[in-house]
Amino acid sequence: MQRSHRNLTGLLAVLSIGVSVFVTATTPASAAEVKTETTLVYIGTYTGPKSQGIYVSRLDPATGSLSKPELAAEMVNPSWVTIHPNGKFLYAAGESGPYKGGGGAVSAFSIGQDGKLTALNSQQPNGRGPCHLAIDQTGKTVLVSNYGDGSMSSLLVADDGTLSPSAWVDKYPTLGKQKPHAHHSAFDPTNRFAVTCEAGLDRIVVYRFDAATGSLTANDPPYASTTADTHPRHLTFSLDGQFCYDIDEKAMSVTAFRFNGKTGVLRQIQAISTLPADFSGKAGSTAELILHPSGKFLYGSNRGPDNIVGYSVDQKTGKLTLVGHTSTLGKTCRSFGIDPSGQWMIVGNQNSDTVVQFNINQSTGKLTPTGTTFDLGAPVCFQFLKAK
Repeated sequence: MQRSHRNLTGLLAVLSIGVSVFVTATTPASAAEVKTETTLVYIGTYTGPKSQGIYVSRLDPATGSLSKPELAAEMVNPSWVTIHPNGKFLYAAGESGPYKGGGGAVSAFSIGQDGKLTALNSQQPNGRGPCHLAIDQTGKTVLVSNYGDGSMSSLLVADDGTLSPSAWVDKYPTLGKQKPHAHHSAFDPTNRFAVTCEAGLDRIVVYRFDAATGSLTANDPPYASTTADTHPRHLTFSLDGQFCYDIDEKAMSVTAFRFNGKTGVLRQIQAISTLPADFSGKAGSTAELILHPSGKFLYGSNRGPDNIVGYSVDQKTGKLTLVGHTSTLGKTCRSFGIDPSGQWMIVGNQNSDTVVQFNINQSTGKLTPTGTTFDLGAPVCFQFLKAK
């Protein structure tokens, strides 16, 4: 890759340290420091012959240069990873693990300067099949979505990053033939509410959250129902917290809600398909839903036509307008991620074992493949951390 350099007066000393590059002039009058920031990209996988745990890549947000994923820590099926607000710790949900009954594990890691992870401890998730973790803004509580038995539970975070059990567990009863499957949670921007996708019961469940104690209580009303048999899977809030969006796994749609930040009440305002208008094949299911850092665009993944759907967001009304669809260049996109700069999207194709990079047009929201692709077994989660 070619790089241009400006002439600097004085003698330049170039030091390459870790993932940052410093350029310093020795003449005090012309001293200058140029730092190239790097973003760490953590990738969760389903482990097997082609993957052994959590991987890390390095992204240069200025150029889009992305390094080949390297193993950061071994773990069984870390299908979801998330990073502590202080950037020092990473937590991973293992859907199956060494615990009695195959209930899975939630594991804590410290993040080294080289991006590698050091195991701190693991805890049972107080449920079966943990598939998602959400950390509140204080960094003291981890909310666990247990898909296997439909329960929600929480773990407490110590100052050293280790996890300890919490007594709080909430499980919903089976309704007729519908079995509960908690799939994804998010804390609202005020950190006063936690909202959960209950895929099995077609509900968006709302809890009041006490950050001081880490306790959660059912809101009044305790949930908003989606259209029957839609299976809400993942959700996200608008930047100002006035709107909440969920992607419906079975219906292959996105549902938009107005969210009352004082009462926690959700009111549906729109439902829009994730499929192209001319789609005539066999529909599969949706998976991930992510708001662009600018708040102007919303993206979701389709498993079936294997594409990313993009919408523009009317930030006054909260309603969505289709931008278009982009092939993931692989099979079964369970998850993708957008870097903090908003310039780059990284997609994981679970069933073709590839990681693919796209550029995001900041004006239109449209995606263009960069040509960067890596082989990695069953990539299913992406999280970003600006390297220090």
